Amino acid sequence: MTVALIVEQILNGLQLGTMLFLMASGLTLVFGVMGLINLAHGSFYMAGAFVTATVTATTGNFWLGLLVGVLAAAAIGVIVEFVIMRRLYDRGHLDQVLATFALILIFSEGTYMIFGSSPLFLSVPQELRGSVSLPFDISYSRYRLAIIGMGVLVAIGLYLLISKTRLGMRIRAGENDREMIGALGVDIKTLYTLVFALGAGLAGLAGSTIGALQSVRVGMGEPVLIMAFVVIVIGGIGSIKGALVGALLVGLVDTLGRIFMPLTLVSFMPASQAMSIGSAVSSMLIYIMMATILAFRPHGLFGSK
Repeated sequence: MTVALIVEQILNGLQLGTMLFLMASGLTLVFGVMGLINLAHGSFYMAGAFVTATVTATTGNFWLGLLVGVLAAAAIGVIVEFVIMRRLYDRGHLDQVLATFALILIFSEGTYMIFGSSPLFLSVPQELRGSVSLPFDISYSRYRLAIIGMGVLVAIGLYLLISKTRLGMRIRAGENDREMIGALGVDIKTLYTLVFALGAGLAGLAGSTIGALQSVRVGMGEPVLIMAFVVIVIGGIGSIKGALVGALLVGLVDTLGRIFMPLTLVSFMPASQAMSIGSAVSSMLIYIMMATILAFRPHGLFGSK
């Protein structure tokens, strides 16, 4: 187990954590401000990836495809919020879960009808291909490093938006007392639409960037959505800081566990058995971590009571 391997897997964990942060930050904003459980959040992730792959294949320009993909995800979010979500704000969480689960099925079947069952492939832009040399003789993907850097910029941008702008002040007020800011003249419907569009756009950005590392396929958003829910439970519902810390923890634990758990067990049992048991245990590590954190912090690391 070399230092180079450990550092490389830490970077992979940070890259996964960055992608999860983009998903979880929008999800926690929507739940914190609007009180809405949105199981269809992964569909915006999928929509962003499909639009980006299609536009990139048509124009040959990845950056244009990325921009259109994010904007398309945000626009779909606006339509969904206006047509469907507004009818769910005053309903119970069970109604929200059932309605947004139905949206997952609608988006999946609609995507299948438009794009077919074959996956799409998105190429890494020319300027981010190849690898860069890092200390400890590590050669690491330039594109993955760019994703980590993008996550840092998005985190800083969200912090400035939430803490330094008038819109951010309204979002923070909406988390604490929606009735009061409505009584003070704030257009709640417009605020909700903006927050929902922001969350959908962040999910679309995550899908658009990860599409160059994985195939773009129908249903790709559901596994990521489950991990995003784990992130916001660990970090605390409604907390952007919690979403960032939780995403990095989940990304590192999941990545390092899948690599090093089988390598650790191989010292105590046959290699085939170590691989089988190690893979099974490593897939549970993030849930074990979540349960442990909730045992001591029932509202998450940065959640409020």
